Amino acid sequence: MSAERVSVVICVYTEDRWDDILAAVASVRAQSLPAHDVLLVVDHNPVLLRRLEERYGGARRMRVLANAGPRGLSAGRNTGIAACDGDIVAFLDDDAVAERDWLRWFADAYTDPLVLGVGGRTRPVWASGRRPVWFPEEFDWVVGASYRGQPTGRAPVRNVLGGNASFRRVAFDIAGGFATGIGRDGDRRPMGCEETEFCIRLAQAKPGAVLLIDDRAVIWHRVPAEREAYGYFRSRCYAEGLSKALVTRSVGTEAGLATERAYAARVLPLGAARALRDALRGRPGSLGRAAAIASGAAVTATGYAAARLRGSSARPAFGEGAVR
Repeated sequence: MSAERVSVVICVYTEDRWDDILAAVASVRAQSLPAHDVLLVVDHNPVLLRRLEERYGGARRMRVLANAGPRGLSAGRNTGIAACDGDIVAFLDDDAVAERDWLRWFADAYTDPLVLGVGGRTRPVWASGRRPVWFPEEFDWVVGASYRGQPTGRAPVRNVLGGNASFRRVAFDIAGGFATGIGRDGDRRPMGCEETEFCIRLAQAKPGAVLLIDDRAVIWHRVPAEREAYGYFRSRCYAEGLSKALVTRSVGTEAGLATERAYAARVLPLGAARALRDALRGRPGSLGRAAAIASGAAVTATGYAAARLRGSSARPAFGEGAVR
């Protein structure tokens, strides 16, 4: 087991998630391997900032601070990185709870000095109590969860998923911080991929660096009712295409789409075939799953193509949010 200190950064932005935030913090404070410190970074919301300061102001090894950069998740994470003291920095979504051994399994993977980042398994908690019958597991990334087709066990990956991730502190010295202008920034469009861009940039800056996924580091991510709807599925897929275009502008098309090509060539056809086979067996929702796989792939590709054709001059900015 690694003896290195683990800091946890939770970025928050809305009072609508008050109960979720409290649950996320409680799950971190109940870890079998205690966090060295916990940082709640509030994204340009003075009311929420004051409320959390009142709640946690006297708590040991906890800090509540304002995002020091532009609005958005990337700058919030960068603010937390700059303020924490740990050798390892872990990130937890504000609407997720971590299992008791979450940090223990993260720390265990860092006994190998080549490992610079470790992600875990994120499981969805559906507001309706069950997965919509049409919603394919291959697209669970739409709701911020691990998806069918990812490696299992403990295995090397190109990138981790940002809501359940950790990195050595030195990784940010090597590659800089998360890029602003790619992921969530307070806009209504559900963008993403800031952690993908960072992981690729880190690997380019440090050849031989290892990034892992470890299934034992589990969190449970809440999926609200509105995200169970096909309309959200479609908008998130389109936004993912836009985000992937921004990633390729930063790190190049070959690196930026390597995993996506394998996913489109193998994972999605297998998923569609599985859904059609289930349809022949009369299983409910199977044709809907097959249709969702086809439409999700098409809409994501359309978003990517639209962004590339538009040729926007917008470029990611690296490290904003005071990474030291």
